Amino acid sequence: MKPQRSFGRGTRTLTAGAVAVSAALLLAACGSDDNTKAGGESGAKPSGDIKCGSDGKLLASGSSAQKNAMDKWIADYMAACPGVQINYNPIGSGGGITQFNQGSTAFAGSDSALKPEEVEASRKVCKTGQGINLPMVGGPVALGYNLPGVDDLTLDAPTIAKIFDSKIKKWDDPAIQKLNPDAKLPSTEIQAFHRSDESGTTQNLGQYLSASAPDEWKYDAEKSWPAKGGQSASGSSGVASQVKQVEGAIGYFELSYATSNDLTSVKIDTGAAEPVEATTDNASKAIAAAEVVGEDKDLSLELDYATKADGAYPIILVTYEIVCDQGNPEKSLEAVKSFLSYTASEDGQSLLADEGYAPLPPEIAAKVREVIPTLS
Repeated sequence: MKPQRSFGRGTRTLTAGAVAVSAALLLAACGSDDNTKAGGESGAKPSGDIKCGSDGKLLASGSSAQKNAMDKWIADYMAACPGVQINYNPIGSGGGITQFNQGSTAFAGSDSALKPEEVEASRKVCKTGQGINLPMVGGPVALGYNLPGVDDLTLDAPTIAKIFDSKIKKWDDPAIQKLNPDAKLPSTEIQAFHRSDESGTTQNLGQYLSASAPDEWKYDAEKSWPAKGGQSASGSSGVASQVKQVEGAIGYFELSYATSNDLTSVKIDTGAAEPVEATTDNASKAIAAAEVVGEDKDLSLELDYATKADGAYPIILVTYEIVCDQGNPEKSLEAVKSFLSYTASEDGQSLLADEGYAPLPPEIAAKVREVIPTLS
């Protein structure tokens, strides 16, 4: 089946294995590109050398899926560069793009690439350029569930689609029992939780269901939840919190939220030899097959959500940092370049696995590192 496509024009193929907030920006012009500092007022020891940008305040918002990674990066960066204060508000991908295109933030995080109309809107704030997509964080979208006595659960795409479309209503439904013949499934009502805010994670789940269960999932893959029924919560943290509290619940969120809430995640029957677990390594196997479909400095990706490769977890996302290729405010430019250079660096990417994310594959990481210094 043809993989779902992120918005972009040209195509460049990667080899396998490749892969907060309404306020004005306040950046005072001081410091230097070559001002490398170690440690900081907090006494924290940053990972490797970080070349600090201009001192001041840097505002960003967007994807909640990358919040745990962003928290770690910001702590490391501010320890090395105490003159820079970074505030990232995880309001969801849609909100982040809106704030970026209003000129309220220096960059946005989004779990899906900019749409053509969003690129066009970005030209007003970027002035001489436009918003581009820089992939920074990869990982699996886990389906966490709360079903006491069931510690091992396998689902396939058609069954997942029917659960989130309110067509399978109880945990002992024959379709679920067939996939789990040895499990003692209760007749508990299924409580399916989805995002209430506009979310790239929602869009990625929709792309997976559209690609792998087209007969059962008839909705367009958008940031807003499309189906009727179910329950909603704000942000990945909100959905995970609700799943943890409600017996019979299931929801979708980035893997680190499942881990931090002690939630068991569903294995996916993709048609491969064995059901696939939601792990960073298994997500990396799927992300490795991505193609760059952006043009020029834009690095938006095409992901294969219908993969049947052994050990490749199919419900994946890549979070982009969205920034102007040209026309960035002079007062914030050096700090943006400095911080994003750190997040894309080997040191920055090396932190991701411990936080439940998949580091970018080498080839795509190298492309991101080439683009960041050219931002103007």
